[in-house]
Amino acid sequence: MSENSAYDAVIIGAGVIGCAIALDLARRGFKTLNVDRGPAPGHGSTSWSAAIIRPYYSTIDGTALAYEAHFAWQNWEAYLGYRPDAALHYHEIGCLVLEAADNRQLAGTRTIMREVGVPFTDVSPSELPEWLPGADLRQFSPVRRIDDPQFGETAGDPITGAMFCPTGGYISDPQLATAQIAGAVERAGGQFRFNDTVLAIHQSAGRITGLTCARSGLIHTPIVINAAGPASRWVNALAGAHQPHHISTRPLRQEVAHVPMPQTPSGPSLRFVLTDADAGIYMRPEQSDHLLIGSLEPACDHLEYLDSEDYETSLTEQWTNQVWRAALRFPHLGIPNTAQGFAALYDVSEDWIPVYDRSDIAGYFTAVGTSGNQFKNAPLVGALMGHLIESVVNGADHDSAPLRFHLPFAGREVSLEAFSRLRPINRASSFSVLG
Repeated sequence: MSENSAYDAVIIGAGVIGCAIALDLARRGFKTLNVDRGPAPGHGSTSWSAAIIRPYYSTIDGTALAYEAHFAWQNWEAYLGYRPDAALHYHEIGCLVLEAADNRQLAGTRTIMREVGVPFTDVSPSELPEWLPGADLRQFSPVRRIDDPQFGETAGDPITGAMFCPTGGYISDPQLATAQIAGAVERAGGQFRFNDTVLAIHQSAGRITGLTCARSGLIHTPIVINAAGPASRWVNALAGAHQPHHISTRPLRQEVAHVPMPQTPSGPSLRFVLTDADAGIYMRPEQSDHLLIGSLEPACDHLEYLDSEDYETSLTEQWTNQVWRAALRFPHLGIPNTAQGFAALYDVSEDWIPVYDRSDIAGYFTAVGTSGNQFKNAPLVGALMGHLIESVVNGADHDSAPLRFHLPFAGREVSLEAFSRLRPINRASSFSVLG
């Protein structure tokens, strides 16, 4: 058997999640290979991430994982284990979250943040004009589409307050971040094969034995990890791994707008990551005095789930709706005549919470349902999956006795049952990109 056709573990996907898993496994002594149909690390759905770092999720385990991940981004070179040639900029500007009817005035979020120990500051309505200069701080909810005759109407009631989280911000270049993790993987002995497509996943007697790729041919391995992003559904089908009672994933088409930053005499209107459930959007500053605007999936919007990875890449009226909602909050926002931004696919589960788990097939693992809200968690997901894989390979029965994962900075453990394929749909979820 050729040395280049046998590996301890093969990861399908070389996005930020797949590379982080490979790094942890390689450091544990596994001979790893990432197979990706793209030309380089992070050129799939990772490249379209808004790359926001924030600690607030709708569950305790999700919040704890995100808070812990902040420290990996803050100490990036320590995580990588080497100094890359190009500096990766973590814009640690913090996150401002507005209270809204859709988030129950953040009562549940604050409770979770206190439980986990995430620092935050309450911002009163009278203080908000200093935080968001030039903003219209009236309530506009419920969120409406621009073809609704009541779009933009308000009773005049002010936003009731906000929460500011200092341990957050954004990464300036998600592709560069992924490339640097891949560099760490190679330093640890891991390998990559790009421009290659998985055609079949092989098993015998309920155990993984290898896979066949279009260019590489047969690859022998006892472990396959599905980290294929929007293609994860079809990779699971290749393996025959999904069962009707399991949490499933499918691709969702999303649009993110790129517009000039609204300005005031005192400077930019937005200096933080902003989560605005009252307007149904999130925003963050972008380089060169621009602004990124994404959707929080309000009830009035149609979510475009797909049965294939073929999708319309042109921007549509969804772009217009997101930008006009941002203009409600920032009246000085200049709406460009030509839409700029991107359309991409997110890999999401029924409750927008990822699946980090083993499967019913020995040696087959999944890190799926991650698009949109798990970029920030990648360094921790790599370690979590490494712990899970090594433990299960060594005999742990994760299904009947779910593993726990220690978070040293947060000083607590998370139960990996929260990310199980067997879990019921989590009704505490936001059922949005917020997770």
